[in-house]
Amino acid sequence: AVVSTQSTWEAVVSTQSTWESSGINAEYMGKQWYQRRVHGKGRGTEGVVTRWGVTRLPRKTHRGLRKVACIGSWHPARVAYSVARVGQYGYHHRTELRKKIYMVGDGVVGEDGKKNYKSATTEHDLTEKSITPMGGFPHYGEVLQDFLMVKGSVPGCKKRPITLRKPLHTPTTTAAKEEVKLKF
Repeated sequence: AVVSTQSTWEAVVSTQSTWESSGINAEYMGKQWYQRRVHGKGRGTEGVVTRWGVTRLPRKTHRGLRKVACIGSWHPARVAYSVARVGQYGYHHRTELRKKIYMVGDGVVGEDGKKNYKSATTEHDLTEKSITPMGGFPHYGEVLQDFLMVKGSVPGCKKRPITLRKPLHTPTTTAAKEEVKLKF
């Protein structure tokens, strides 16, 4: 096992300083592993049936049926932490490990102000096209700034900030060392 001496905060700071000084560029494409930290979609306050999947009580139950039948014994005279209760559902912090950057793309509008629609051109598909599909992304629109294409789905809603940081334990498997070649 590879043990890193970096703390989580040091990993975030070093990643931030590396990307700010040199910018996120093609050297990270298909090689760089990272951890992704996000807030999921918020769903407000929910009851125990929705939040914990507790079975509903029978139809004729007095004082409601979407409840926990017994929240504990008389003694100890407190409710255990493991008992399902009503509360916040969603908008939780989640950290996903071992994610890879598949592509680093330039924005449509360059620094000189000219429009460039070559952000989605690859070795296999030389068509000049933008990463934005026809009609734009739902609930987002057109991608005009620099972008990252990352492995897997991203939790949370559109336009929510995502924290990327270097992994504390870098994967060393054969699959992890394989370079990504996009063909779309």
